Amino acid sequence: MNLNKVLQPLAPYFLALLRVVTGLLFLEHGTQKLLHFPVSDFHPPLFSLLGLAGALEIVGGVLIILGLFTRPAAFILSGMMAVAYFMMHAPNSFFPALNGGDAAILFCFIFLYLVFAGPGAFSLDGKRK
Repeated sequence: MNLNKVLQPLAPYFLALLRVVTGLLFLEHGTQKLLHFPVSDFHPPLFSLLGLAGALEIVGGVLIILGLFTRPAAFILSGMMAVAYFMMHAPNSFFPALNGGDAAILFCFIFLYLVFAGPGAFSLDGKRK
């Protein structure tokens, strides 16, 4: 049995699953910053760099979940996460496990992958073609 032959047809569906789960997790970061859900003690001002990040997380997360304008949204979000890592996490330590930036790195590279791979199955981008 050729495993590649079995798994390859499923790739667009699992790419869509990766896209939706990533978008949901990213959206949660934005709702926590701006809508205070889930509840936390972290409440940045709306008109600040962190407030802008929260807005991008909400709007970008929704676009990624829907698979709408996936490539441009993912490009912007990948860059945002790279900037977030180097501004907020890297100064605290060289090691991501110590500086708390491992999620920022993962988001950055998943979004970068989506720029090149596209949205996968079940996307509004696919319906627009």
